[in-house]
Formats: sequence, C-alpha cells, structure tokens
Amino acid sequence: MAGLASQPSCILDNVTATAPIPTDSASAISREFLELLAAEDLDGALALLDEQVVYSNVSLPTVRGRSGVERLFRPLLGRSGFRVHFHAIGADVYDPGVVLTERTDALIFGPVHLQFWVYGRFEVRNGRIVLWRDSFDWGDMIVGSIRAVVGVALPRARRTWPTDSSS
Repeated sequence: MAGLASQPSCILDNVTATAPIPTDSASAISREFLELLAAEDLDGALALLDEQVVYSNVSLPTVRGRSGVERLFRPLLGRSGFRVHFHAIGADVYDPGVVLTERTDALIFGPVHLQFWVYGRFEVRNGRIVLWRDSFDWGDMIVGSIRAVVGVALPRARRTWPTDSSS
C-alpha cells in the first residue's frame, strides 16, 4: 500500500502533443465527442454515446439515454454554437475507461459568446461513452454571461479565448 501513495492517479495526455493519442483510447473518444459537438456534427457525436448513456451537468437535471441527449441538443443545431478548449485531458491509471477533462467551453448565441471553465468526467466502456458528467461554477458562469453580453457592444469586455500556450 505504501507504494500506491506515490503513484499518480491520473495520466494526462499532452493537449498540444504532436504524437496522436490512440484513436480507440477513452481520452481520444471523449475528445472526439466534444470536438464533433463543436463542429455541429451531432450524428457523429451521438454515435460515440452508449444507448443508455447518462449525461449529468451537475446542479442541472440529468439526461438519460442517447435519445434524451439527442432531444436536448438537436433543437440547438443552427441556432447556437459551441467551442471547446482542452487545458488537460487524462485517463485514470487504475481505470483507463475513466477520463477527466479541464476545459474552457463557449456557448455561442449570435454575437454573444459565453465562456466558462468546465471540469468533465467521461466513462467509456466498449468504445462508447456511458457517462458524461460536467461541472461548472455558477459564479464563473454569471461573470461570463455579463462579459458576453457587454462584449457585444464592447468587444474588449469579452473573455479571451485560451491558446495552447496557456495550457
């Protein structure tokens, strides 16, 4: 047991690495899922979800099943946008199907770009996401909302989008 304390509980994939992550890894599947959402490829993203997936955005109602996730996101296509920047993504050493992410997400509604920090947890089994749990800070969300709305008239008020050098 003494040796376990010195071992890392999570291996982080370098988000700016030039060597690709294996495409079948839980980290790659989780990353691809969010990137497909950002590209507005909902069908591609849904294909990575297990039929019985659980989507939990902590403090908001839980969505169950691939069809539930589709019902939530399909009406937003073409009406809003989504961006994602990964600060860190990594798989648990003891359970490589568990992936943790630290991200900046943006919800885009016309000229309003709401940016906020997100911590995510994905569980991937048999190549499909069975759990997608995101957490965010309501205070950060409120500040981001104010800056996003004011940023329509005063672009300097908007949060700047993170770059790979800030990771």
